Amino acid sequence: MPRAGLSSTAVLDEASRILDEQGSEGLTLASLADSLGVRIPSLYKHVNGMPAIQRGITIAGKTSLGRELGQAAIGKSRDDAVAAMSVAYRRWALEHPGQYPMTVRAPLDGDDEDLAASNALLTVVFRVLAGYGLQGDDAVDATRFVRAALHGFVALETGGGFEMPVDLERSFQRLVASLITALDTWSRSD
Repeated sequence: MPRAGLSSTAVLDEASRILDEQGSEGLTLASLADSLGVRIPSLYKHVNGMPAIQRGITIAGKTSLGRELGQAAIGKSRDDAVAAMSVAYRRWALEHPGQYPMTVRAPLDGDDEDLAASNALLTVVFRVLAGYGLQGDDAVDATRFVRAALHGFVALETGGGFEMPVDLERSFQRLVASLITALDTWSRSD
């Protein structure tokens, strides 16, 4: 019988916490079971091993990130929406350094739940970019551009790649300003 209070959600929440605090090396079935006060076989009553845990964290992370970006952009348009979304993206990644890398993966073919979480996240970005008149292929190109810039900054920051004695916040603000400038002229760049 499953331990009272233990559920798939509780297992995934704890796995996410471990991942953020200890990195991928720290998240094992043994460490997860120990943290939850159960034995490894008890985990299988709630999740189907490490691949299911990783999938669950990926979907939950994409959902959470999409929700944060959407909340940041509410009531804003164009430059203000891009700036707010960029700050929210970075903040979420810094608060969830273990989960963040899992949110950048494309959904696997046939995984409708992961596809839905990915599409919800993309929808937020597409709506923000629509303020610049970007639709269709232009919106996809611009999304890739914004994502590459933000991911590059966040990946270097979380990986310890920014150790020069220059204000990191200033650098991030300049990156966001450059994104906005590029998006302002995007449709004229053809």
